[in-house]
Amino acid sequence: MTAAPLVIGEVHDLRALVDRAASILANARSSAEILDAREMAGFAYDVAKRTARVQRAKDAHDVLIGAAHRAQAHALEIEAQAKHRLADEYDAAQARGEVAAGRPKTLEGGKSFQATAAELGLRHDEIHDARLIRDAEANDPGIVRRTLDDRLARGEEPTRAALRRMVVDAAMRGLRPQRSASRRNPLYVPPTREQAAWRHVTGTFRAFAEWASDANLALAHDGMREARDAPFHELDAQAIARGSAAFTQIKECFDAQ
Repeated sequence: MTAAPLVIGEVHDLRALVDRAASILANARSSAEILDAREMAGFAYDVAKRTARVQRAKDAHDVLIGAAHRAQAHALEIEAQAKHRLADEYDAAQARGEVAAGRPKTLEGGKSFQATAAELGLRHDEIHDARLIRDAEANDPGIVRRTLDDRLARGEEPTRAALRRMVVDAAMRGLRPQRSASRRNPLYVPPTREQAAWRHVTGTFRAFAEWASDANLALAHDGMREARDAPFHELDAQAIARGSAAFTQIKECFDAQ
């Protein structure tokens, strides 16, 4: 009789950890504070991963395992956002000459006036990883969230390894040169980034409109009622609100044309 309340308590503790990481990142105003958010998110991810494994070993209800996986995904998203910001902060500091790009510049007497990555609490592989996430998001906006949502939708564990595979692929696509005109169609011209962004928006609208039959919307409405008492339901509500606001903004721009 005490096992279920204990597991639910663990899930709520997870939510507190994730919320704490999100709050630290939202209020971060320096590289050190962004690092703190990354570390907190990483800790939350590790705890969520361990909790999900323990719950599976206990044959816990799928809802509780799913809640742990959702906490894991949210922690990964916050960690990725923190890494993205760190990449921007680090490169901006290098551009200003505050961080050494190679060997630190020194004054007479051997005293350096540039910080090194190690002095900032970063390893070079961490900087590389942060830049990959930033470049992947620049090339394919929303790739991190979509990857995590896709694994959750399939009932799979959202892991760092799975996210990294998708991030590396998206980042590498951005480094490849644009395709030359198709031999089959010599008039083909690759889309600009602006055109590609617009196609992404219209494709998303079209796919949702095709899915949103009366039957599917009724099922979703029933699912929403069933999920109200589930852990992390507020994260779904926030995602829907953000998506709705973005859709409204796009429609207003479209209507203004």
